[in-house]
Amino acid sequence: MAAIMGMIFYLSHQPGDIVQIPRFPGLDKLLHGIAYGSLAGAFLYGLRPFIHESNRVFTAIVVVLLSILFGISDEFHQAYVPGRFVSAWDVAADACGALLVVCLWYRYTVLKDGKN
Repeated sequence: MAAIMGMIFYLSHQPGDIVQIPRFPGLDKLLHGIAYGSLAGAFLYGLRPFIHESNRVFTAIVVVLLSILFGISDEFHQAYVPGRFVSAWDVAADACGALLVVCLWYRYTVLKDGKN
């Protein structure tokens, strides 16, 4: 968890003229989704000993909300980095990545337990 959060912080702290990604439509949003999907997966892994059948929905909601809150804080942080800017679309991509991983996790755990 901390390593992924640290990596996201480090990358978002780089000035805009240093970070160069290929000019491919939507690549930036895809990378956001992957990063925050990984963060959600790390949250789920860290919470694994505390997750039970009775609190899966609550856990899913908390993990998505924590991922979104970190995404919002990251965008706030970028407002103070030269050449970087705040984007609600980046937060939306963060949320989509986290939500996708949490939905896949939830579906897997329900199927694994034999309940549809």
